[in-house]
Amino acid sequence: MFQPNFARRPCARLVRLAIASGLSLSAAAGAQNGDPALEEITVVARSQHYGNNVVTDSMKMQQSPMTSVNALIDNLPGVSIQEGDAYGFDDWSTTIAVRGFQNSLDEQQIGTTLDGIPNGGSGYGGGAKANRYLDTANLRTVTVSQGTADIASRALDALGGTIDFVSDDPEEEARIRFQGSAGEYDAERYYVRVDTGRLANGTRAWFSASHQSASDWVNGAAENERDHLAAKMISEIGNTEITAYASYDDTHEDNYQRLFSPEEFRGNPEWDRLTDIWTGIPYVDQVYRRGWSTLRENLLAYVKASMELSSDLRLTVGGYYHDNEGRGDWIPPYLVDVVNDGAGPQSEALGTASVNGGSALGQIYFVDGAGNALSPRAGCTSSITFPYGGAGASYDPACYAPGAIPVQSYRHTNYQKERYGFMVDGDWSADLGGLANTLRAGLWYEDQQRDETRTWQKLTDARVGIEFDNIPYWTQYDRSYPQEVFKWYAEDSLQLASVQLTLGIKQFLVDLERQDNFAETTDVTVNSDSDVLFSGGLLWETPLEGLEFFAGYAENFKAIYDEILERPESDLDALEPETAENLEAGLRYRNGDLFLTATAFQTDFENRIIFLSPESAAGPDYLIGTNGTYFNAGGIESDGVELTADYRLSDNLSLYGAFTLNDASYVGTGDPAVDTGLGIAPGNDVVGIPDQQLVLSLDWTGDRLAAGISGKHTGERPIRLDNSWVADSYTTVDAYITLNGSGEANGAGNWSITLLLNNAFDEDYLGGIAGEGAWIGAPRTVSASLTVDL
Repeated sequence: MFQPNFARRPCARLVRLAIASGLSLSAAAGAQNGDPALEEITVVARSQHYGNNVVTDSMKMQQSPMTSVNALIDNLPGVSIQEGDAYGFDDWSTTIAVRGFQNSLDEQQIGTTLDGIPNGGSGYGGGAKANRYLDTANLRTVTVSQGTADIASRALDALGGTIDFVSDDPEEEARIRFQGSAGEYDAERYYVRVDTGRLANGTRAWFSASHQSASDWVNGAAENERDHLAAKMISEIGNTEITAYASYDDTHEDNYQRLFSPEEFRGNPEWDRLTDIWTGIPYVDQVYRRGWSTLRENLLAYVKASMELSSDLRLTVGGYYHDNEGRGDWIPPYLVDVVNDGAGPQSEALGTASVNGGSALGQIYFVDGAGNALSPRAGCTSSITFPYGGAGASYDPACYAPGAIPVQSYRHTNYQKERYGFMVDGDWSADLGGLANTLRAGLWYEDQQRDETRTWQKLTDARVGIEFDNIPYWTQYDRSYPQEVFKWYAEDSLQLASVQLTLGIKQFLVDLERQDNFAETTDVTVNSDSDVLFSGGLLWETPLEGLEFFAGYAENFKAIYDEILERPESDLDALEPETAENLEAGLRYRNGDLFLTATAFQTDFENRIIFLSPESAAGPDYLIGTNGTYFNAGGIESDGVELTADYRLSDNLSLYGAFTLNDASYVGTGDPAVDTGLGIAPGNDVVGIPDQQLVLSLDWTGDRLAAGISGKHTGERPIRLDNSWVADSYTTVDAYITLNGSGEANGAGNWSITLLLNNAFDEDYLGGIAGEGAWIGAPRTVSASLTVDL
């Protein structure tokens, strides 16, 4: 039986590395470095008629600069972030949950924006999460608007609110920042940023570049690399402020794999069943980690102009462009027979096949020296027991005559998306009969096209490794998905003494197509317009100083997305867009060093679209791509309470806490037969949503030294729709210590060294959940960073 080779690096080596790096390298700069992004510590929410939370400095300090920007919001109430490792490499295993909604492999229900610019969707196939656009070191803050959210938010999947990642503004003074980081599992990161300071014409800008790499924590086989370039400019011309941003991100990630049964996790909670040794047996090598890969390039650029046309009239216009391309890899343990070669040598094995479209005629597992397909000996029973419960005789080299040559494919799903858009936002303030009134309105238009092809390349020699022929022997399909989006909104806010009343309407008009470039299936056009959606709220400044009451209601919408059109045999006529009704109410209290919030929420999620994953405990269905169907599987009801407290105990010590209680359950379709077929039982808890979360953080800041410790408890989460497998609750602890210094005496700039410990007690737990499987959570990880400002 195959045995994994574990290669966890000892923590002691990293501690020595951290001490050594402190003599010459550096880490995240603290407040003593004069970094404006680290000045506000206790502001964790804004005065709005809806619930929202903002990332604090403490949350930034608890994460390494190597960490994905997604991880920074994990300590906010109602939010759960799960990633395959502590550095956020591997989009495949990243899941984001907010209240009863998720972004994962099979669910896209939370909107994401960068500086208010839409991200184009967070799905694995052609989408991108915020970490593809923004380096952690260039982040100013993150605003999570749960539930009702801002009416102007530009996202087609914001059923459960919007996460807006805000990039750092250029510095007022010229500065050069160097940053170096190192950590366990061969992690390295190098970063440089140049700020011009304010120039004579009122312009200021920064330019940055970073490179980071790491292996995986399971068996050290992954080759993960990321290169990121970015720039931002702000220019003030009269009454107009122009902001421009551009980023380029090139990432190669080798994935983690899910577990599909509690027995697997109990048997070995430190192995995800991917391997680091090439055996030359295709059935075993289909889980070789370097063959499970995500490659992506993302270029995003925008320009916005904000104009103050008068004292009561403001207008913002902007445009953006995004180009996304890449692929997802698997290594199926066979060649697909796509050419009828009869009894002769198989052209797929000889490398002479090049077929576009068509159907699979069968599979080829072993060939002889001339390329003829071989069959296993009659009555042979395979002795292979790993992976996926073991192989049949067709996969086992022991069932063939000596000299049989294994053959294997490298399957690429190739993604490309190009989109551009523009938006206009305006607000007009006026007195109406002595009452302050503000009218907001805006438009958003986007044109995009996503292209997807699936190609099958032959491994050059399956006995040796994963090198493959560049020319595919089969291009399974080639399709394009043009889409046009138009959104309008209007919102009016009226101030009545201490009460602000808000009422808004919005609508999405979405046209989506599927074009089969091989003309094998019927082209389809889907109109996915929303109804006019209503929202409203109340914000009351109570007589008690510092206490405000807020309440909000919003109808949210998710358009039918192009992944649904990937199944040409799906019946789309009866499919409806997903909708959600969000209602929330709460209190915020600010008084000196104390900040408190309490929010109660209720969400009705209707017309939920579901399709079961093609990957299961039996292994991936590599040939899937034309079959299957989608259903509006009823919906989800979610209600709960979120509590937040941020208290500055003294000039040096602060305490933060957040508690979430969430009851999210499936409603069902109303048809017991359909529910049974989909595995849905009305009343079951929603997969991947924790029933409770608790965060406690304590941070101390001195003249030269800063330190902090944070713990998060995550409650139980169902993994299967029928709730037959539930991930146990778990608690992780992070800690950091930072030494700050100044080189003013010798003319040098500020510097900072940080030692960071994630999952300090090495808790074994299940992390991200998708497709009725779960990834293993990241183990204890030690890293060190140094930042030097010149």
